[in-house]
Amino acid sequence: MSHELLEAWKRTLRRDGPRPAVIDTATGCVTTFRELDERAQAWLAAHAESVARLQGRAVVFALPNGAGWLELFLALLHAGAVAVPLDPGEPPAAQAAIAAAIRAGFHCDGTQLLSLGSARLFHERTLCLIKLTSGSTGRPRPLPFTAAQMLADGRQVTKTMGITRRDVNYAIIPLGHSYGLGNLTIPLMAQGVPLVVGSVALPHVIAGDFVRWRPTVLPGVPPVFRGLTTAQIEPASLASQRLAISAGAPLPPGVAQAFAARFGCRIHSFYGSSETGGISYDRSGAATLAGRSVGRALQGVRLRPLRGQRLHISGAAVFTRGNRRRAGGLGCWIPPDLVTLDARGEVRLLGRRGTVVKIAGRRVNLAEVAARLRSIPGVREVWVGMGEAAEPVLGAALATDLTLAAVKAALRVDTAPWKTPKRWAVLREFPVTARGKPDTRALEASVFR
Repeated sequence: MSHELLEAWKRTLRRDGPRPAVIDTATGCVTTFRELDERAQAWLAAHAESVARLQGRAVVFALPNGAGWLELFLALLHAGAVAVPLDPGEPPAAQAAIAAAIRAGFHCDGTQLLSLGSARLFHERTLCLIKLTSGSTGRPRPLPFTAAQMLADGRQVTKTMGITRRDVNYAIIPLGHSYGLGNLTIPLMAQGVPLVVGSVALPHVIAGDFVRWRPTVLPGVPPVFRGLTTAQIEPASLASQRLAISAGAPLPPGVAQAFAARFGCRIHSFYGSSETGGISYDRSGAATLAGRSVGRALQGVRLRPLRGQRLHISGAAVFTRGNRRRAGGLGCWIPPDLVTLDARGEVRLLGRRGTVVKIAGRRVNLAEVAARLRSIPGVREVWVGMGEAAEPVLGAALATDLTLAAVKAALRVDTAPWKTPKRWAVLREFPVTARGKPDTRALEASVFR
C-alpha cells in the first residue's frame, strides 16, 4: 500500500538512507534510516501469514520509545493497517479493554501478533492511525486520522518551529502521543529529523545524554524543565540545545525564566490537542517568559474566536472521520478549553469549559479560582475541583513551597470566602501521568480523600 506518508518516507530513504535515524542512549545502538526500513520489511516477512488480514484493521500496541516502535509503525503503514499506539506503561488488562472497546483486529507486543475477534474493518484506505483521547470520562474516544492529516501536522510543526534534518530531536515524550507524533515521529519519517531516545526523564540522565549525543531540540513537558532548573547539573551540559519546547500543561513563567537564565536558551510554549494536532506556538519565547500566552497559530492553522471564550480551529491536520465540522474541505474543531485571542493573535489559556459549579447556592468558576491561586507569587501549579460529600465543597491542590497559611492570607486580600477552597493539598510537585500532564485523579484524591 502507498499513501502520502509512505511516499514521504521513501523520499527520506533515498536522501538519508545511510544517516543515523535513531540513537538508543540506554544501549548506544545506532540505527540508520535504511536499517529501520529493512527491519520493518523483516517484520512483515516474519508475519507473512497475517499481513493480508492487516489491511484496514486496527492494531493495538504499547511499546517504549525506540527503533522497535518505529519499525512496527512503519510495518503497519506498509501493510495498510490502522496503528493504535498506547502508553508504553499501559497494563495488559487495560490494553485488552481498549482493543475490545475499539474492536481492534490485532494486538502486538512487538514480536507476537495476536488476532482478536469481532474486528472492525476500515474501508477508507487513507486511514493510518487512531489516536485515543485522554479519557477524562473513563472511556477513551478513538480519533481516526489519515496519512495526509498526520503528514500535515508534522510539516506544520517543523515549518513553524524551524526544525530541519540538520537538527536532532531528543525523544523523552512518547512517540505515539499526539505531541510525540507531530514533533518526533512524523518529522523523522517525512523530513529525516533523527532521534536520540532518552531512557528516563531525570535531569542528570538528560544532561549526560546531551553531553554524549549532542541533540539540538528538546520537546518536553513542564516537570522536565522544572527538574532541569533545580537539579545540580552544569549549564554547559545542555550546550548543544538550540530549541526547548514545552507542551502538555501550562508552563509557569518562573520556570521559563530560571531555565533561560541558567542555560541561555528560552523555552517556547506549544499548544495542541489530539483532535487537531498542533495549534499554537510561541515563536520568540517572550510570551512564555512573561506567562502571557501559548503563542500564535502554527503555519497552516486558522484560529477564530467564538462567543463564550471558545476557539474555532481549522486546518489540514484536523481529523475529519466522524467529525461533522468542515470549512473549505478542511476539518474543524472547537476544543473544550476556554481561551482569549489577543490583538497580537496570541492564545491565552483560561481553563476548560464546564468549570462553573454551584456550591451553597452560589456559582463558582473553577478556572477563575485556579487563576487567582496561580497569580500568588511562589505558587507553581494549581488544580481546583469540587468534592461531593454531605454537600459540595471547593478544594484545591497546590505545588508550592509556601505554607497554607501564607496562601490563605494572600487570598483574603481580594477573594470572597465562598470562592476560597475549603479542602487543600499542598505538595512539592504535582504527580504526572505518562503523557506528562498533571494526574488529576491523584490530585483529587489528595484533596478530598
